[in-house]
Amino acid sequence: MKTYINAIILGLFGAVAVTVSFMLQWPTWTMFLAWVSYYLFGKSIKTSIPVFVQIIFGILMGVAIMVSAKFFETIIGVAGFQLAVFLFIGSLAFLSKIEGLKSIPAWFIGLIIIFGVHPELEFAAVASLLIPIIAGFTFAWFNDSSLQIVSKSFNN
Repeated sequence: MKTYINAIILGLFGAVAVTVSFMLQWPTWTMFLAWVSYYLFGKSIKTSIPVFVQIIFGILMGVAIMVSAKFFETIIGVAGFQLAVFLFIGSLAFLSKIEGLKSIPAWFIGLIIIFGVHPELEFAAVASLLIPIIAGFTFAWFNDSSLQIVSKSFNN
């Protein structure tokens, strides 16, 4: 019986998340990438906040790569993008030594999001990526919390 209830909870939150994402025209995969991040990085608000911050930093790094690539391309041509990637991705070796910035996978999730969505390099377009990311973490938390309540109910 517990498995059926868990299936209903998982399906319900997944269906609601997709519906909201479609209605608001979010990149659904971005929301689910954040959802998965909640589970991969500890399943708690305490562990999710630093991961969320690093995902945002990854997005900002992607913006910096795109902007600096345009500059480098004026100097060295088409290799400007590769130089920008080399410099910024290489900097992760140093940034990951800083407490709170250690999760290189979280940085790459941010990079995946920015390069996958490829928004216009305008503040509003880039900032709008925060909404499905926050929603993904929120849906994951609600889903996980609901599953924990069910689990406790069946264990009592």
